[in-house]
Amino acid sequence: MNLSTNIGQAEFRIESPRKLEVNAVHLWRLDLQARARGVEKWKSILSADEKSRAARYHREIDRQYFIAARATLRQILGSYLKTDPAALIFAYSEKEKPSLGGTEAASGIEFNISHSGSIALLAFARQREIGVDVEQIRRDFDTAKIAARFFSAAEQKQLAALPEEQRSEAFFLCWTRKEAYIKAPGKGLSLPLHEFDVSLAPKEQNALLACRPDPRERAKWVMRDIAVPEGYAAAICVSGTGWTLVDGIVSESAE
Repeated sequence: MNLSTNIGQAEFRIESPRKLEVNAVHLWRLDLQARARGVEKWKSILSADEKSRAARYHREIDRQYFIAARATLRQILGSYLKTDPAALIFAYSEKEKPSLGGTEAASGIEFNISHSGSIALLAFARQREIGVDVEQIRRDFDTAKIAARFFSAAEQKQLAALPEEQRSEAFFLCWTRKEAYIKAPGKGLSLPLHEFDVSLAPKEQNALLACRPDPRERAKWVMRDIAVPEGYAAAICVSGTGWTLVDGIVSESAE
């Protein structure tokens, strides 16, 4: 099913089921480099707050990527809600996780967004908490030193057991999984990173291994890897079971 919307002279095309069911999680993959063309025309659907946030970026490319991601977020939400993307109001948790506000707050739609390098991931669910994270893999730093600060003892042990050439990729697998988990309830770093363990092995069906101090918390979540281009790692964490991941496609027609 297609939805096309004209914003200025740029046309967005969305190809995905427009109805977000409780048993489905929609994941949209966005090539920010491709979307950056004509980005100034899309600012018309952003709120004053979003325009102000975009202006705070020092690098022009970062500003463009932020605008592209937020404009696309609004359009996808507008397609689900059958409403004007520019009319949507966002509320923010204490840790700055966005959610729908105003009259759309009762829709039950939850969402999360992450971007790194030229990739953005936008994830949507209904009546389920959700977190997503993508990171560009770097190989120019001491993984053990950073892991000692941010990873649990079990995660550090997993990392140290790997051959050195595998540690950078494993580090970012761990990082994205931990980020996706703390983003899902919107608690950010107020949720201590050492109080839960994730696997560092690739392609895990549920990479969340343990939660402390309440071990029952683990059963409330499903954490999965997301297929992304080489050089990136990504993960998604969703509350509850019995959901199916559905890919959406966002493309841009020629002007």
